[in-house]
Amino acid sequence: MNAPNVTTLFGLLSALLAGVMLAVLPADTAVIFLALAALLLLALMTPLAALAVLLIIAPLRTLIATEASFQLPLDIGQLALLLLLAVWALYRIARRQTLLPFTASSVFVPPLLFLAAITPGAFFAASAGAWLNEWLKWVQIILLVWLCLSCARAENWPWLIFCLAMAGLANALIGLYQFFGGSGALHLLIDNRFFRAFGTFGQPNPFGAFMGLLAPLVLAAAWGYVLRFSARWRRQHRFDQRLLLIALFYTACGVLIAVGVLISWSRGAWLGFAAAMLTVILALPRRWWQTLALLTGGTALVLLLLLTGRVPAALLDRLSAPEQYSILDDMRGVDITPENYAVVERLAHWQAALNMARAHPLFGVGAGNYEVVYDNYRLLNWNFPLGHAHNYYLNIFAEAGIIGLATYLTLWLAVFWLTLRARRHPDSLARAVAVGLLGTWTYLSVHSLTDNLYVNNLFLHIGVMLGLLAVLHHQTYRRIEIGTL
Repeated sequence: MNAPNVTTLFGLLSALLAGVMLAVLPADTAVIFLALAALLLLALMTPLAALAVLLIIAPLRTLIATEASFQLPLDIGQLALLLLLAVWALYRIARRQTLLPFTASSVFVPPLLFLAAITPGAFFAASAGAWLNEWLKWVQIILLVWLCLSCARAENWPWLIFCLAMAGLANALIGLYQFFGGSGALHLLIDNRFFRAFGTFGQPNPFGAFMGLLAPLVLAAAWGYVLRFSARWRRQHRFDQRLLLIALFYTACGVLIAVGVLISWSRGAWLGFAAAMLTVILALPRRWWQTLALLTGGTALVLLLLLTGRVPAALLDRLSAPEQYSILDDMRGVDITPENYAVVERLAHWQAALNMARAHPLFGVGAGNYEVVYDNYRLLNWNFPLGHAHNYYLNIFAEAGIIGLATYLTLWLAVFWLTLRARRHPDSLARAVAVGLLGTWTYLSVHSLTDNLYVNNLFLHIGVMLGLLAVLHHQTYRRIEIGTL
């Protein structure tokens, strides 16, 4: 039997099976099974489909854990990652390709060094399970870098941006629904009119972090497609409708995701996003006068909005804290009021992290163990650990000691440097995406001053973005596959 007949027979059998399922099973169950079957077939055509599913459903972790009537054996992000690995293996076997291909990349080195730095903490950790969970996060990040290098090559790498954009868009739309009253959560009420958005994360801060990580990249991708469109027009006098539609799609996604940062009402997200966009503005133009023009225009716009009273009062009130404290202040002597409670609580957790670091200066209390040992180092009035120190640098200092903190800082300095090198890519879209990644790393660095962004499966998205960097860096310096872009 030749190939076309096999394909026809397979199609007929699939249609017959679908008809039987629709006839025998309840409608909702049949639809779920058919959707899973369609997803599996699509994923076998390209593992990027399974990657898209991973990125979209991974943020459902908190929602499923708190609202679902069933209990999953693992959280949804880990299950989706296992599905991705299984699909990847089947895809390679079906095409008789090497099951474990490896492409050397400098991007592997920084996270591997950090993984090595937090490994000794296993011997000092009060909870080996908590240490292992944190350690495995970085294993998964490295694994995703490898997967991206293996399956997103040549002209396929822009699909990584599409997968990330769709994940952000899905949560941004949910956030908009919540902002205009869909959540009904009175404790998140803003100005008696709107509600802080939290997407599928259960809390506004991680939702804002998710939006802030993706917004610079998606907006930069939109600009990259505009550059491709204009270059095609200049060189070939050709109106490429496809490129224009892609640019409009990413522009719409980027704007909605950026709005998601705003409606999260998270000051940490706002600060990080402002720093990220400043980085993008400085890095995107290839001539200094273009950078100066963008900075001048942006500053003038902000001043105009402030002077004309166009900025909502609720937004200004949110930006201005009633009382200012610093890490140097001792929170044990502060009078706690409803106005300063959130700030004092955060700084009290910073102080607890410093207490841990003083007691275990070299290797810390063990990765993931801040919450476990918090009661031994907390301040008197603050009984609840809240999961982490609400400053990731201090959290690393507490959990991995000075060695872990130094390695973590080196990790991101190296990633920044590799991203700057990727800006030399000969393709205009790739250069714009590299600038967007610079914005993302800036956002991560700044927002980490007030929060932990490696929660709720966000580390999976960070891993894919590092994988995207690995692809671009590899293409730039190996001079391969560029002609197909």
